[in-house]
Amino acid sequence: MSSPISLGIDLGTSELKAVLLDESGTVLAHTGVRLAISRPQAGWSEQDPEDWWQACLAGLHQLRQQQPDAYARVCCIGLSGQMHGAVLLDQNDRVLRPAILWDDSRALAQAQWLEREHPDFAGITGSLPMAGLTAPKLLWLREHEPQLFNRISCVLSPKDYLRLRLTGERISDVSDAAGTLWLDVRRRDWFEPMLQATGLERHQMPRLVEGSAAAADLCAAAASQLALQSTVLVAGGGGDNPVSAVGIGAIEAGQAFVTLGTSAAVVAITDHVAGNPASAVHSFCHALPQRWYTMGAMLAGASCLRWVTQLLGQVNEQALLQLAQEQVPLGQPVPAATPLFLPYLAGERTPHNDPLLRGGFMNLAYETTPAMLGYAVLEGVGFGLLDAMAAVQSAGAEVSTCSLVGGGARSNYWAQLLANILDREICTLSGSELSACIGAAKLGFLAYGRGRDLPGLGMPVKARFVPAAGQQEMLQERYRKFRDLFAAAHALHG
Repeated sequence: MSSPISLGIDLGTSELKAVLLDESGTVLAHTGVRLAISRPQAGWSEQDPEDWWQACLAGLHQLRQQQPDAYARVCCIGLSGQMHGAVLLDQNDRVLRPAILWDDSRALAQAQWLEREHPDFAGITGSLPMAGLTAPKLLWLREHEPQLFNRISCVLSPKDYLRLRLTGERISDVSDAAGTLWLDVRRRDWFEPMLQATGLERHQMPRLVEGSAAAADLCAAAASQLALQSTVLVAGGGGDNPVSAVGIGAIEAGQAFVTLGTSAAVVAITDHVAGNPASAVHSFCHALPQRWYTMGAMLAGASCLRWVTQLLGQVNEQALLQLAQEQVPLGQPVPAATPLFLPYLAGERTPHNDPLLRGGFMNLAYETTPAMLGYAVLEGVGFGLLDAMAAVQSAGAEVSTCSLVGGGARSNYWAQLLANILDREICTLSGSELSACIGAAKLGFLAYGRGRDLPGLGMPVKARFVPAAGQQEMLQERYRKFRDLFAAAHALHG
């Protein structure tokens, strides 16, 4: 086939995105389909896997309409997706219940039990047991839904359910599997003692491949539905953070980036396992062989801005950002009536590992304005990332200049504030909002035997933000006060 095209699909929490990528790394078309989240009880977070498949069908139909010639030349598919979710299948590959997502906190007691009973496992699995990871969710199901638990034939991560619908095969990749807590991250294979600790056996896990390896071909039914050739190859793909890293060219040890989407994270690439479980730092497999990454993760990132925008009745996030920029300019001292914000709307991972922790404003006054509240939210997320960065560095990973990716990267005001808070040069990239899709498409090409140089291909720098020296003392003082508030927040549920 001349001029092959790779299709990259990223299954996010709030949106499924897809791109058509050519061999030069150029995006020929992209699309997005919104997804709904169900929260049937406080702390629960679920989605229906069928909704993912319908969004996939709709998104690919849109790509075919936009670029019919390029779509007809699709030879490979790469997948990226939200990590840590639990999709439960019976022996006929039917979904047994709604998928439990990464920000679901119902399995707190089960995570604590795993940590207490198997303290040595964290060094093997790359992370402390946390309620949001997959393994504790299965313990919760065994306790609360035992009849359903006994019918489980296979557990898949979210993007691997899309692969099942595309190929008919139960397959995962090592980067997504690392986020389940069932993987030996050094050996890049299932860790059977942890499987047994959660009542499962190896045969209930999907087959593992590397992210850049061929996984399976499209099945006839999917090829017909999608108007693609059945010879189209599906690559291993990976979890959203490591695949975003491939998308922006962060594949070598020493490279680092900040993701600012629904959640947020500081990610540093390593050539070895470099975790610090005691500080809730993850060390997971990269989407490329013989590479890993160290991550400090926040459960709420740009979603905090969306929340406060709705709370204040603003038209949209951009309107609130504009207000903050006008009334709280970064070159001047922050007004005294500006509150501090704890960004723990969904609990927190790094460094606190506390899914019951909740956020809040402190230092509210009659003089506090919507602009000040908006600024406080941006600053609070930045302080949370500073906590995460310190934890990542405690594991021995390097964090110097950082690229900024995700929806939050669209705001120059926020990017400059992050540069000031993190005391690092921050770079925004053209097209970074599609980084996971592009990374997935790059992995598709590698599995197809093409595009060897694509993973290292970065994205054009849109803007550089250098720390403003005059802001450091004021921000450090506000950060100290932010840190002092943690004990009070913890005590509310302690």
